[in-house]
Order: sequence, then structure tokens, then C-alpha cells
Amino acid sequence: MSPQITPIADTAQDLELSERILTPDGQRVANPQLDPYVADVDAAQLRALHRDMMVLRRIDAEGVALQRQGQLGLWAPCQGQEATQIGTARALAPQDYVFPSYRETGVIYARGAEPGDYVRMWRGEEGAGHDPEALRVAPLQIIIGAQTLHAVGYALGIRHDGADEVAVTYFGDGATSQGDVNEAMIFAASYQAPVVFVCQNNHWAISEPVAVQSQYPIAGRAPGFGIPSVRVDGNDVLACMAAMRWALDHARSGTGPAYIEAVTYRMGPHTTADDPTRYRDAEELESWRRRDPIARLEAHLRALGELSEEHLAETQAAADDIARRMRAECLGMVTRPPLAVFDGVYAEPHSGLERQRDEYAAYLASFESEA
Repeated sequence: MSPQITPIADTAQDLELSERILTPDGQRVANPQLDPYVADVDAAQLRALHRDMMVLRRIDAEGVALQRQGQLGLWAPCQGQEATQIGTARALAPQDYVFPSYRETGVIYARGAEPGDYVRMWRGEEGAGHDPEALRVAPLQIIIGAQTLHAVGYALGIRHDGADEVAVTYFGDGATSQGDVNEAMIFAASYQAPVVFVCQNNHWAISEPVAVQSQYPIAGRAPGFGIPSVRVDGNDVLACMAAMRWALDHARSGTGPAYIEAVTYRMGPHTTADDPTRYRDAEELESWRRRDPIARLEAHLRALGELSEEHLAETQAAADDIARRMRAECLGMVTRPPLAVFDGVYAEPHSGLERQRDEYAAYLASFESEA
């Protein structure tokens, strides 16, 4: 007889099927599976997580503003997903290596990104957005799901070298429909690669709802590949941290990959080129506002008597300072001349490249003649 799996009928049921430690109103509930992994987290660490999420939300808002003002070509908002990104990223060891998608602003923040790192790629400037080796984060990946293959390849290198590292890859619910993600999971399971798959189920793959893509919880797919999984409330920063600690322990132990599905919600558009009002119901958005990850942790800290006005003021000041420096870095960037794209392609002069350079120069000149 086939196992009976409860389908995802609506967002409320979807959330109830997830493991959590903090309820939407900030109450702590017992969770035998996750509690041991965050037993050491005290009030000071909770305030640090709250600060991280507040700063991330401010960075995200500044990115949207810069794009709307014509300073960035595009921006992929992460409002509403702060708990998933901060909770999982703060569980990583310094030597672990991350392979993100294009929405993991919070992950690169937690790994030590500088203010200019958030905007360089979205502005179309030279190089990656950040220094991959310094942050131990690969460049942001635009191709949906491709980073999962990169992570597994890197993880196989970890296993070959016997290194004390784990590769971690982030992707959205939409990416689980891509062949790359499934192929990566097959390869990881077959060769017991030390990799953690983190699916941020934010309910929308651009305009496609997750209920169309997956009739059952996405975390249920991983065991079919031989990969243990856990499904957590992605708006619960403690649950996300606990899940990542479990997954990292599993992967680091040499027993192969692990999988996390964090059930969260994308409050803004898919990117600044998207208009979510064309496909998303306003009532659904409002229902998720009541599950805001920052408000949840604030409510918990207030219940503990551990959220002071001084902390809130200092956090807001720190967030505004990072946003100010981010804007200054963005506006101060000097774009290379268009023909510089041909520089450094080959070590020695190449006739084919010179021909292409001349053709591109003529193309650019054609705009001047038209003016």
C-alpha cells in the first residue's frame, strides 16, 4: 500500500506541517527534534539574530530603492525570508563553502560582505559582487538551480581531500522543478557528498504558486534520493538555525548529504522587474505579514524581558549606517569603458578577438552618428 502523504491545500496547512520552535506570536514551544541543536542559544545570541535580520531588511530596502532610482539594473528582494537566511547562515562554520542563488543577500551579509558587495553585480560592474574566497561564497547564480551542481562537485572535492568542510547550496521552490537540482541530489546521494541542500520555499516561482509545482511537501522528495530531510517553519529563526546545525552535523560526519525545506514567503516581487499584484492575492500577502519573522523574534524577546529600547535604537542606527555606505559605494563606482570587456580575455593577442573588438567599436560608434 502506498504511504498516505497529506497534500498541501493552503498556506495555513502548509505552515502547520513544518517543524518550529517559536510560534508566529513569539511563544517558545517544545520540539524534541530541534531543541537540542539550539540549547546553547541565550538572550544575547537571540538579540544578535534580531539585529542581523533588521540589518538585512534595511539592506534589502536600500537595494530596491537604488534600482528604482536607476542605479542598479535589477534587484532580487528577500523581504520575509530573513529568518531562513540568517538562521541557516549563522550556523555555518568559517571553512564551509556556500553556493547561493541570486536572492541570498542575507547569506553573504552573514559571511562578512562589505557594503559595495551587495550592489556590484546588480549594477553590472567588473567582477563578481564579492570576493568568493574571502567570504567562502561562490558568485551569485542566475541560472535556476545550476549552483546545486557546483556545490556537489565541490563537496566531492572535500571528500577526496578529507577536509573538514561542508558545501551548502541555496535554491527556491521553483528550482526543484529543474533537472539540475534533481541530478545534483542523485550524484550527492550516490557518492555520499558532504553537501547540504537548502530549499527556501517562498511559495512563488516568479508567478507560479508552489501548489502547482508540488502537490506534496518538497522535503518529502529528498528521501526518495536517499537523503534525510527536515521541513521547518522558515519564519522561525531558531528552527532554521537548529535545522542547519543538524544538517551540517550529518554532512560533516561522512554519512552523506542532508536536505532542508524552509517554508517561508516572498513578501516583495520576484525581482524589481516583476509585478506580483498581477498574480498574487492581497489577502494572502496580509496573512503572511502576520507571520513576519522579525516581529516573531521581537515578541519572544519581549516576553523574556530581553528587548530594550537601547538595543532597538542601536540596531536601527547600524542598519541605517550600512545602507548609507552601500549607497555611497554604489554611487561611487566607476564603470569601465565598453571596449574594456575584451581586455584580459587571452594572454596573447588574438586576431579573432581584435576583429570582434573592431566590430563592437563600430557598433557603438553607430549610436553617436545617429545622435
